[in-house]
Amino acid sequence: MSKDTSSNLWLDVITIPLGGRLKKPRDHGLTMIIDKGLGLNETKDLFSVSGDYIDFLKLGFGTSALYNQGLLEEKINLAKRFGIEVYPGGTFLEIAIMQNKLKEFIKMAGAIGYTTLEVSDGTINFSQEVRERAISMALDAGFKVLTEVGKKNLQDKEKIGHYLKQIKRDLDCGAYRVIIEGRESGKSAGFYDQQGRFIEDEWEQILIAAGDQRLLIWEAPLKQQQQDLISRFGPNVNLGNIATNEALALEALRVGLRGDTLRPVYLRESN
Repeated sequence: MSKDTSSNLWLDVITIPLGGRLKKPRDHGLTMIIDKGLGLNETKDLFSVSGDYIDFLKLGFGTSALYNQGLLEEKINLAKRFGIEVYPGGTFLEIAIMQNKLKEFIKMAGAIGYTTLEVSDGTINFSQEVRERAISMALDAGFKVLTEVGKKNLQDKEKIGHYLKQIKRDLDCGAYRVIIEGRESGKSAGFYDQQGRFIEDEWEQILIAAGDQRLLIWEAPLKQQQQDLISRFGPNVNLGNIATNEALALEALRVGLRGDTLRPVYLRESN
């Protein structure tokens, strides 16, 4: 059998069970991966295997400050060669705001090649005015802007009305997408309870506030969360904080190549 490096010959044999999956470049059905410290070779392997299914690579937390500068720039450039937007974690920008270094932070992020910035207040508190200024400055500098709503610790959580207003304001200010906080654990953070289940009444209110669920990226590091969101919104729901070693597994879940999402297709077609 001849080797075809541009396609998968299995697709001449079987049909993807859960159809309608959008291909890159796309503006929904986005997958955001959290990188907690991959080496350059690991990053190349990740993109070689799963690059077609990754839209955003987040270098988590403040890890950007811990890389060798040359290695960091190589990782950023590698992501861009694979058509992947790359950005530092929102916590890193929060530190810059806390230290009154936002202008310098944005300038440095551009100089080393980041394409996207995340504006969040998951750990520290700052005013709506500061949030909007951060969004505006990042947009003016040519970045795609993601914002995030929700707190990393439930004890710091505001009433739901606060976040609903924040979603609307962020979108009005030009945010490309609003991330719904879930941390990398998916439990006891943002809008998830201790068992990693989404708080249902808040879920519905968030959807109403956004107006279009395609404007949201749901942080969903746990398989059950991913499955629930795909079940609700289909294969092109935006999902984030996916572990690097789960990128291909998530894509399989999206398209019905795992039992969890194949079963509903089978039951529907059997009736």
